[in-house]
Amino acid sequence: MAPPSSTSDVFLYFLAIFLPPLSVFFKRGCAADFWINIGLSILGFLPGVIHAWWIISKHERPAAGTASTRYGTN
Repeated sequence: MAPPSSTSDVFLYFLAIFLPPLSVFFKRGCAADFWINIGLSILGFLPGVIHAWWIISKHERPAAGTASTRYGTN
């Protein structure tokens, strides 16, 4: 079961309704997902929103400090 969404994710879900590529950019940066979402949004509004919601729910932000504990460099 997926953990509950954070407050920033809830904001991104609402932002995705109005500007799907912008919410994907905030979540993933200028990666391929961003460009795919721009293309889907040009083809139709609904595919862009669905893709943005999928990206927001699929990719979680890493917890603070996990990189340092993962590699043993406290």
